[in-house]
Amino acid sequence: MMKHSKKSIIKLVPDFLDYLEIEKGLSNKTQENYSRYLKRFSDWLFEIEKHTLLPHQLTPEIIWKYRVFLSRKTESQKTGEALQKNTQNYYLIAIRALLNFFTERDITSLPAEKIKLAKQPKNRKIHFLQLEQIKNLVEAPIVEDEAGLRDRAILEGLFSTGMRVSELVQLNVEQMKTTKDFLELGVKGKGSKVRTVYFSNRALSWVKKYLSKRSDTDPALFINYRPGAERAETRRLSVRSVENIVKKYSKQAGLPVMTTPHTLRHSYATDLLNNGVDLRSVQEFLGHSDISTTQIYTHVTNKKLKDIYLKHHGGKDI
Repeated sequence: MMKHSKKSIIKLVPDFLDYLEIEKGLSNKTQENYSRYLKRFSDWLFEIEKHTLLPHQLTPEIIWKYRVFLSRKTESQKTGEALQKNTQNYYLIAIRALLNFFTERDITSLPAEKIKLAKQPKNRKIHFLQLEQIKNLVEAPIVEDEAGLRDRAILEGLFSTGMRVSELVQLNVEQMKTTKDFLELGVKGKGSKVRTVYFSNRALSWVKKYLSKRSDTDPALFINYRPGAERAETRRLSVRSVENIVKKYSKQAGLPVMTTPHTLRHSYATDLLNNGVDLRSVQEFLGHSDISTTQIYTHVTNKKLKDIYLKHHGGKDI
């Protein structure tokens, strides 16, 4: 039987986050994301003097005002750019999840399906690098010290495996101990989904060169070499640190400014498709739960189909 809650929506958010951890068993990263998205909603409710809003008082009109707020919110104060549609949807999806939690707890509120997501362009443009650009990027680090060898190993590893940067920074030295020249490795991705990634002979050789120079006992594979880092409990590199490393060498290699670790993931997928790997296999390599996510690479599959058509059919005389 549904009931009205005496606690406001804002005060129920911590209960929801506990629910994600204990009952849903979601990863810390996912919990952090939900917490961040719902904090913006809570702050907005507080600003419009609805901080005491109860779940059953939430209306489609209030949600609409919040959507207007998100659409006019800037992603960065420096650029003044508005939040992208997919980013806006993350905030709305978090509210949907909160409303589903209310339903599961028999708390009267707005049905989650009443919150519609923003429509996104069908063909989302992605950025990827050509093989010559990849070569210039991975060869940019000066490999005369540990930091340079680390950076080369990071760049080679990202392109070889197609890992997300969040997966890469969680790797440990112990996982890389092998006498082989090729490594299959299980990594835990989004939604705690485990998949196999593959380090090529070349990528693994750079990891081994880097490890051969290490004399510390930190379990993390990629560690920080900044002054004072050795005093920390662990010197494991953060996601932001790896992003800065890629950005640094992208500039040195003269690559587009939008080059990020995810650009290397896109480049990895594009290279697989260019070499005849089917879309379903690429889905498995990337760890996508839904094939529709992998279909952003239609820029490759569409061109391949066109080339096949012109070669085998389109140019024939009747």
